[in-house]
Amino acid sequence: MHSIRVRVGVLGMALTACLSAPATATAADATPSPTVEEQRLDRAVPQEILAGSGFDTVAPRFARLLESAHSYAQARRVVVREGGALWRRAVDRAQGRGPAGGELSRDDDRPLYWARLGMTRELRTWEPGFGISDRQRTALLDSLERTSRGQTDIGYPHAAKGLKRVLVTGFDPFTLDRDIRISNPSGASALALDGTVIETADGPARVETAVFPVRWEDFAEGTVERTLRPYLPHVDLFATVSQGRVGRFDVERTNGAWRGGFPDNDAIGRTETIPVTDPGSQPQWTTTTLPYARIVAADTGRFPVYDNTGVTEIPAGATESVVRPDGPTAGSTARAGGGGNYLSNEIAYRATLLRDRLGLRDVLPGGHVHTPVLQFGAGNTDPATGTVTDPEFVRNRLDIIAQVRAILGVAVGE
Repeated sequence: MHSIRVRVGVLGMALTACLSAPATATAADATPSPTVEEQRLDRAVPQEILAGSGFDTVAPRFARLLESAHSYAQARRVVVREGGALWRRAVDRAQGRGPAGGELSRDDDRPLYWARLGMTRELRTWEPGFGISDRQRTALLDSLERTSRGQTDIGYPHAAKGLKRVLVTGFDPFTLDRDIRISNPSGASALALDGTVIETADGPARVETAVFPVRWEDFAEGTVERTLRPYLPHVDLFATVSQGRVGRFDVERTNGAWRGGFPDNDAIGRTETIPVTDPGSQPQWTTTTLPYARIVAADTGRFPVYDNTGVTEIPAGATESVVRPDGPTAGSTARAGGGGNYLSNEIAYRATLLRDRLGLRDVLPGGHVHTPVLQFGAGNTDPATGTVTDPEFVRNRLDIIAQVRAILGVAVGE
């Protein structure tokens, strides 16, 4: 995912919310309206995707269960159970378990995305008879986001001797107002790989995954750090993955501390330094510790893989930004990492900064991988007249997923 400056073609939870909020509501609390992201749900394409996967029953079932709740505690149990069930259902579908639910290919990440939005809209506009406060609703929404994204489902076997541990993140679809049919191969990869074992040159590796929203506010509120912090000290490799450039994979060498302002899925832009805790010690740049030379040299699939070293910076003492093909210069101010200045750069920056702050810089391989842009077939490029899928679209996504898996195998297989 790239900023306006660097993207090519059509691109790739509140930390402070209290999960045990009090059970009383105030008279001033009003039922929120659906978000911009949720309002897209009623268009024809999302409804076709949901019907074509059998996920069109998810939100109506969730609404019925919410209506049967007679207290905040009961509602929270429904939210946690149904959010986790949605994630597991999406993973099972992607990995060939259970019914396909329709003609849409199993590798498709979009049913999870649109079904989750159906659930969040139901929860956001729910008016229970017992009353609910803004704080309670925020806590429930937070729980739904986390459980339905696999963020609370990460777990590695304790007694598996010699089994390496890999943590991978993906993203929701984005740029939906340009083409609402869009799928994100990083999210599809997360579903396909969650809980699987990769056989590497150095033995087996267990992969656990989670998916993140394309929303600036969630990142500012610490969703990345909250999800990754418990696991980074215990894994052998991590990779944040997103959709990037046309026709190529990139291992991003450098990540920058700058938000470039491109609108997110709620049509909100942010142009500022990436907000993190302890900003006084915040670096302008972080770097990958993935074995990029080995990854680039390996035969991992049909798409070329590049070691991307470019950045955009304001040099020390200057006021105008310049592109540096070989990385940042000393004392410079970040304006774009190798992966741009959108949320893919930000998740890479946050994950690698967390790695460094945990004292793992020299022992934990980790960084960002950009996949190719997922493209429709040649006769299916017009969003207004095109179909939601086609054979080339499916082939491209399957090939990207397979190559992500191969890249991970090379990266962890020392």
